Amino acid sequence: MNIRRLRRVALGFGLAVLGALGARAGCLYASRIPAPANVAIPSDPITRDGAITRLGPSWMRKRGGIFEVSLEGAPAARGAAVSRLLREPMIADERALYEAFQKGVPFAPARQAIMDLGRWRFRRVDQQIPAPYREEVAGVALGFQPDPFTSVLPSFHRFVFLYAVYDIALSFEKSPLIGCTTFTVPPTPSTPPSPHELAMHVSPEELAERAGDWERATRGHAMLARAFDFEAGEPFDKDKVVFLVREPGRIPFASVGWPGFVGVVSGMNREGVALVVHGGRAGVPRPEGIPVVFSLREAFSSARTTDEAVKILSSHEVMVSHITIVTDSTGKTAVVERAPGVAAHVRWSTAPLATTNHFEGPLAGDPRDAEVRAKTSTLPRRARGDAILAGLPKPPGVVSMVGALRDRSGPDGAPLPLGDRRAIDAIIATHGVVMDTTTRAMWVSEWPHLLGRFVRFDLRWLLADGFDPKNDPSAEGGKGFAAIPADPMLTDGRWEAFRKGPKP
Repeated sequence: MNIRRLRRVALGFGLAVLGALGARAGCLYASRIPAPANVAIPSDPITRDGAITRLGPSWMRKRGGIFEVSLEGAPAARGAAVSRLLREPMIADERALYEAFQKGVPFAPARQAIMDLGRWRFRRVDQQIPAPYREEVAGVALGFQPDPFTSVLPSFHRFVFLYAVYDIALSFEKSPLIGCTTFTVPPTPSTPPSPHELAMHVSPEELAERAGDWERATRGHAMLARAFDFEAGEPFDKDKVVFLVREPGRIPFASVGWPGFVGVVSGMNREGVALVVHGGRAGVPRPEGIPVVFSLREAFSSARTTDEAVKILSSHEVMVSHITIVTDSTGKTAVVERAPGVAAHVRWSTAPLATTNHFEGPLAGDPRDAEVRAKTSTLPRRARGDAILAGLPKPPGVVSMVGALRDRSGPDGAPLPLGDRRAIDAIIATHGVVMDTTTRAMWVSEWPHLLGRFVRFDLRWLLADGFDPKNDPSAEGGKGFAAIPADPMLTDGRWEAFRKGPKP
């Protein structure tokens, strides 16, 4: 090959590289997600009031090992309160997410290609977010300055993606979200709640004094118990947050999530409507539709019954397939199976029910659902869940429901190796929660996974108009504080051995 030919080859190669770089730059520019115009956040100072950190009408404290964050005000102000009150754990969680991504995709060019593809595919995802929530996300971005992760994406663009992480993760074949289990049990008519349990004027202190044995006190109540398996990194479990959200003119609600993530995957509103979401796989994911967490949030903010929540959920076009379980204070339960481009399928139940990650309506015939059944633990967990429900006390109380979430046996009742994915408690859950919709109480797991205490949050009290955390006897150390004890595995040496040893 002569010099002239070499020069032509080199020139052609150089032009091809420049063309590819130019095309990528053009795609990145075209896939920008700009922040909404004219969004501003208050400049209120952060103040300390004993164990309570305040920012305007919003505040934060710890209840046991769980962050408790109350959000009030206009959308942007609520968003800024999230990132200003929770800045340090938000940084830790986001760093853990990128480390998990790097571990899962160790080849840097492949990671960049996935990022570029996701950026292009979901370039219009912000347009599907209702305007008030878009402003709230803009407030999160404005409050998170200086932002240590702008090299990944600009602040608002990145937080939009972080709020849509459920949809984005489920659009990939090996999603870390195919592993959740939920139990629902209806109330028992023969054991109605006593008047003091339902009366709004009874304080948590009085309730705790009268309740004594929480298993006995909660028998006969309508309950939903769920394990949320999301393997994105330890900080998402360690730094879990219960958000108490009051939006002007809407129903207040509580959501169990992580720092920076107010969108709903598990929670209950003041009316006793509880919702959780499970990953599923059917149909073809698409970039158009409302992100799942905002769909659930719309239902929380408006629904007073299961029927109303189902109507709202069924009205939304979605991006990915998934399963939503809804129940209310009457115990009426609906399993809403949704996928892109098809009408929601609703299964109704007033009997005890276990739900995992496969579809049971029309989507059950989808090849992707068949693959979930064949290659994941959804069927063994469902079989074990059915067996657990059959063996629960009649009626069960909250301690029994926590025990169901901590079950580590196979369908036949034989113990499984620790960490076995066929177990309901595979020691991977980011959070566990038992929601007593009769008395509007949530019991939320402390780290690690489902082994820590399940701490009680009384939403009738915490979401009441005019609630002041300064006068709350249910705070830890107060006479109204309550928690289900930690799993013995946490202190008998098995947890430390499991943590240090090889995983299944």
